Amino acid sequence: MNRLADLSLRWKIPLRVVAAVLGTAIAVTVALVARDYEIVRQNLEGHARSMGRVLAHTLVMPVLHDDIWRAYEILQSAHEPNPAAPELQAQVVLVTDSDYRVFVSTRPRTFPIGSSAATPGGAYGLLRAELSHGAPEDQRLLEPADSPLFFVMTPLISDGVALGHVILTYAKPALLPRVAGLVGRAAGVTVLVLILLLPVSWAWARRTARPLLRLAEAMKQLPLEVEAARLADLPESRDEIGQLGAAFRRMVAEMRVKQEMERQMLSSERLAAIGRLTAGIAHEINNPLTGMLTALNTLQRHGGDAQRTERTLSLLQRGLSQIRNTVGALLVEAKIADREFAPEDVDDLLILVEAEAHARAVRVVVDGRIAAPVPLPATLLRQIVLNLLLNAVTAAEAGGMVRLDVRTAGRALAVAVFNDGAHIGQDEMPYLFEPFSSGRESGHGLGLWIVYQITRQLGGEIHVESEPGSTTFSIEIPYGNS
Repeated sequence: MNRLADLSLRWKIPLRVVAAVLGTAIAVTVALVARDYEIVRQNLEGHARSMGRVLAHTLVMPVLHDDIWRAYEILQSAHEPNPAAPELQAQVVLVTDSDYRVFVSTRPRTFPIGSSAATPGGAYGLLRAELSHGAPEDQRLLEPADSPLFFVMTPLISDGVALGHVILTYAKPALLPRVAGLVGRAAGVTVLVLILLLPVSWAWARRTARPLLRLAEAMKQLPLEVEAARLADLPESRDEIGQLGAAFRRMVAEMRVKQEMERQMLSSERLAAIGRLTAGIAHEINNPLTGMLTALNTLQRHGGDAQRTERTLSLLQRGLSQIRNTVGALLVEAKIADREFAPEDVDDLLILVEAEAHARAVRVVVDGRIAAPVPLPATLLRQIVLNLLLNAVTAAEAGGMVRLDVRTAGRALAVAVFNDGAHIGQDEMPYLFEPFSSGRESGHGLGLWIVYQITRQLGGEIHVESEPGSTTFSIEIPYGNS
């Protein structure tokens, strides 16, 4: 059934036309066969009753005079060798006396003269019991159960005395050729109609299905190829298909607007995150600069022996290295070009959040690291981890802890960020990843929305577990087929 449902409309419509024609043909044929069978049966019954009465009237004198030969001639004259209507021809004609003994028959070998008509058994054995029912002068039609035969029994009456019966035997299957002929004619007409209708229905199906197929192809391009879907050749009629095409074009236009808004929001969030980091990093750069300037000032003021000069140069080297690392991490964060996510990215992200963590007296701990680059875009992965770390640092209690765990699991990258701050309430969970739904007064609610969008874009999953004193965001992103 599912295979039929998956067929294209260009096939469904002709198949449904064929099914409708076949169903109609079968229904009409059944009705005609039933009607024709009833007519044939009525004709047969009328003919049999009439034939029984004629034979009964004609055979009275031969039976009275015990003229078997004359009676046999009468039966033979009524039994045509090649009848025009075989279904009206009796199979066997019996003439019995009042004791149900055979007087004469059209099959003397099967029903010998003077033998009981019940000798062959079967339905003939039941007829004698029927003779005791009803008035002797009544003509009766008998259909024994589970028998392919039926009988017309006509009494032989002379001066009110029953001399015996004329029994005409008919076979029910004799009606089948007439029924088969009607079914054959109906089948021929049905085939002719199908031959005429199939090309018409095929052309009609192509014409009807073409706009729907174009619309289906355009829908397949969503949501990744919105522009291609917008430019698709869609029907522009006023019927339901045209209205569906117009609604699809409106939907694509709204999706383009939505995508542009998401792109702008993503860019704004990225700039906002960098702005937050810059303020903290400026402080981190200022500290080693102040130390280096103080060391140089001391060296200039007091002069430099070898030990003091070496100590000053060492201090300058450490300070400059710290500044280089901090600025390098910030520059990588601002780059647009993608590359593989590497272990160095984790170090850069820790440097970027260090200032804000230090300001809030939050300790950042790394539980797991990747040992080699992972084939996932570094820019997007850095933004995911950075947003989760910044949210965790903000959510953690003063003097609390944030844990980062980055590792590979099979052919997927698993990232978990834990904080020990206030938990997320059950009423907030359904709206956690919606834009502008931040639970903090200073937040704008885009960070987690961006994380969710990027994770879904990369084919990953994100889960949240939160209880008092423990909140963990877990992300798993596949990066290859197993």
